[in-house]
Amino acid sequence: MLPGSAGVLAGACGVAGCVATSWWAGALPTLAVEALRLPEYAGAGLGPVQWAAYAGAGALGLFGFGGLARGRTGRAWVLGLFGRYRGTVRRTGLMWVNPLLLRRRVDVRLRHWRGEPMPAADGNGVALRVVVLVVWRVRDTARATLGVEDHESYLRECVEAALARVPVELPGSARASVDAATDALTRLVATDAAPVGLEVFSVQPVRVEYAPEVAAAMHRRRIAALDAQHRATVLTSVVDSVEDTVTRLTMRGLVELDDYERKALVKDLTVAFCAGRGEQGA
Repeated sequence: MLPGSAGVLAGACGVAGCVATSWWAGALPTLAVEALRLPEYAGAGLGPVQWAAYAGAGALGLFGFGGLARGRTGRAWVLGLFGRYRGTVRRTGLMWVNPLLLRRRVDVRLRHWRGEPMPAADGNGVALRVVVLVVWRVRDTARATLGVEDHESYLRECVEAALARVPVELPGSARASVDAATDALTRLVATDAAPVGLEVFSVQPVRVEYAPEVAAAMHRRRIAALDAQHRATVLTSVVDSVEDTVTRLTMRGLVELDDYERKALVKDLTVAFCAGRGEQGA
């Protein structure tokens, strides 16, 4: 690899050589001779020597201009020759690279990858669908380009493998459990991706939901749990209200009750309060 000015100079020399050979052979148009202010020359004709000069100058021009490349920030060139790795170019700006080398551009910037829903499970083995956000970059361009056919597909497979081994918690779970799952996913994916030159900084679940095959059952279970909780709350409220009413009546001397009458009053009040709560709920 050389500075781009070397390629421009070589290409310009090749073009100048072709022009000079044409003037030498007398094949250069008169207008071109006058424009370039060249001395008039009858020309030696197109012989073997002239053709050889043409070939050399043309090859120099093609070799010079054909090797020009522009490097960009955050991009690298992986060079190969006849199937062998010949190096990586990370320079920016205009440069000259041997045109015989095969060039493959690799993005080495910090990248974010948001995957599609992937299968996972929580701590109880319930099937989930998880969408993760992976922050990563290519660290070793040679391994990422030559070690696997597609390093992005390889990263996706590493994430799927990690989700199969690490239980993921649903939103609303303890913060410590969520952080532990994130750390475990990041560690596993980073370990699996390192051999192919990928550096993984974080693997963060951004959306967790039940799998379609269990979503309906879990929804019914949640509704049943909420209904049972509501019934328990209503019953506790009714019992407290009945107890408070009976206590006030007896303490103020408004009624005198024996055990049988007290039980009957409690029963009647409980039925009345439950009926009133039922009408309010409706």
